[in-house]
Amino acid sequence: MPTVGARPAPGISLHLLGGFRLLHDDAPVVVPRGLQRVLALIGLRPGATRSHLAGLLWPEAPEERALSSLRTALWRLRQDPCCPLETSGDSVRLHPAVRLDVDELVHTAARVRDGDDPRVEAGALAAGRHDLLPGWYDDWVLMERERLRQLRLHMLEELADHHLAAGRHGEALEAALEAMAAEPLRETPHRLVVRIHLAEGNAFEAVHAFYVYRELLLRELRLEPSAAMCALLDDTLAPIRRATRPAPSAVGPRDATPPSARPPGGAPPPARPATPPRRPPAPRPRPAAR
Repeated sequence: MPTVGARPAPGISLHLLGGFRLLHDDAPVVVPRGLQRVLALIGLRPGATRSHLAGLLWPEAPEERALSSLRTALWRLRQDPCCPLETSGDSVRLHPAVRLDVDELVHTAARVRDGDDPRVEAGALAAGRHDLLPGWYDDWVLMERERLRQLRLHMLEELADHHLAAGRHGEALEAALEAMAAEPLRETPHRLVVRIHLAEGNAFEAVHAFYVYRELLLRELRLEPSAAMCALLDDTLAPIRRATRPAPSAVGPRDATPPSARPPGGAPPPARPATPPRRPPAPRPRPAAR
């Protein structure tokens, strides 16, 4: 039978995105740092066994010592009349009445993926905007932080795709830019921005967005955009390529650069100057006979 320290009031919420906060009726509850780690892990791993929790919280301690530390931490948490925990047998979880902001992000991403609730799109942009527990470097925190970061990026990109397919270009651009701000070097949101501009007929905006990303990628990683992104502008830049293409007679065998090796609309790199042939050394004058 589940047991709790005391039944928590409905106004209790646990926030882990942007930093640890435990609120009771919007008033902060002071929690020591050691107990913050216990509450945060229980919130992220609902229904985990005590052995699993103890191993993650005290990975370098022997199992018995780690379990003893966990028992002490749970006892201290239960002394609070608004203890947000529920234990059942060997497992520990947050009480169902406690709201967790991480759960809200996960549920929002699921509804965006299903695409069956248009009302969720309004709050999707702000969902999960802050990192999980910044400044915490436990292995389990780093893994969960990356999982939630990827979840939010894919959610924003799916949201932009849904808006683009429905012809809502402004909303699609807003979602794509939000994903771009979260990870500037990620190509997918930049590719979405180019597609949105092309769908609106804004060729200049599309080309500008491409070259802004290309310059960023070259400067930071010394990489070129993928072939899939370059292909987005092939039709747009084809007339420019034809107009600036040199005559066939002016292109030597060493000057030709395959189009696949050039950025969209880019000119081929200048050919190396031909090396003049070396002249044979002049013969030395013979000494005059005496």
